[in-house]
Amino acid sequence: MRKIVFYGAISLDGYLATKEDDLQWLFDTPTDEKTTYESFYQTIDTTIMGRRTYEEAKKSLGTELLYPEKKNYVFSKNQSLVLPDATVINDDPTSFIENLRQESGSDIWIVGGGSLLKPLLENQLIDEWWIQITPVLLGEGIRLFQPGEYQERLEYIDSQEFGQFIELHYRKK
Repeated sequence: MRKIVFYGAISLDGYLATKEDDLQWLFDTPTDEKTTYESFYQTIDTTIMGRRTYEEAKKSLGTELLYPEKKNYVFSKNQSLVLPDATVINDDPTSFIENLRQESGSDIWIVGGGSLLKPLLENQLIDEWWIQITPVLLGEGIRLFQPGEYQERLEYIDSQEFGQFIELHYRKK
């Protein structure tokens, strides 16, 4: 069975992005040369994200196609949305991801955001967490962990420092 993995960065006070969906604070934080991104990226063949995360990632990365060598899914309530590099999903993320997990393939990367993550947390679908924490306080914005009906104890795997980032790696017990 494929693993469902969250890999992403947050501010020290727990935000994925500003309230305007901006990520510049993240790109302004030095990482030095070494990170786990390249090795992590080789372990996945599928990305899943919300529409706002997709739009901000494309804008921030400045690429025409987002993750072109991967199978990309974007959750959106807009049923007429068509994207050149992703399949748009209007269904419940929980059942879609549970079905996707049963298919053959590599790990599945939950790119974000918080609204997509909440039902996955409530159904304990995240197998591993890779969270990079930046020394930035945003004060408000889009939280990684939205209030919800979930509790789960995780197992610590590792932590690393990359420039100004601290990366925490946990997995489901």
